[in-house]
Amino acid sequence: MKRITLTIYTFLLIGLTTQLLAQTDQDAAMKAWMSYMTPGDVHKMLAKDDGDWNEEITLWMAPGAPPTKSTATASNKMIMGGRYQESKHTGNFMGMPFEGYSLVGYDNAKKVFVSSWVDNMGTGIMHMEGKWDDKTKTIHFTGKTTDPSTGKDVAVRETFTWIDNTKQKMEMFMTQDGKEFKSMEIIFTRK
Repeated sequence: MKRITLTIYTFLLIGLTTQLLAQTDQDAAMKAWMSYMTPGDVHKMLAKDDGDWNEEITLWMAPGAPPTKSTATASNKMIMGGRYQESKHTGNFMGMPFEGYSLVGYDNAKKVFVSSWVDNMGTGIMHMEGKWDDKTKTIHFTGKTTDPSTGKDVAVRETFTWIDNTKQKMEMFMTQDGKEFKSMEIIFTRK
């Protein structure tokens, strides 16, 4: 009889322990999810850039090529409860109307900025991730984009620097034939 009672108590103890562990795991998972979905100080930093901006664009199509200059405008707006910044760009490029769209956010779980870009000069989507450098007030993005001449991915690097509340600078670097070159620079000035 003692053996049966001890066995029943053992199974009850195992059952209660399993339930407690499951509840603890659920609580930890819920806490992690809440942290993941809640906008923080970094999102507030992005929100300070909401509004309209003028763009001075310089492009280099290949290493050593002469630059092409153009202008555009951008309109930034935080969306989805302050989680992402949507940016719509319009202008002209080589005599053609230009439209671009970016979505930038901060992934609380990965602790990195995330960015995607599309425009009417292609049909692909460029994805990048980046870390913040507080000393230089710069996000250092890396990612890949499609080379339309080969159909293959190429490495791309971007630095986005906050000069002050009214001016920012984006520099993009691409790799061609194994060598990195500066392919674009945009100076943003708040309207």
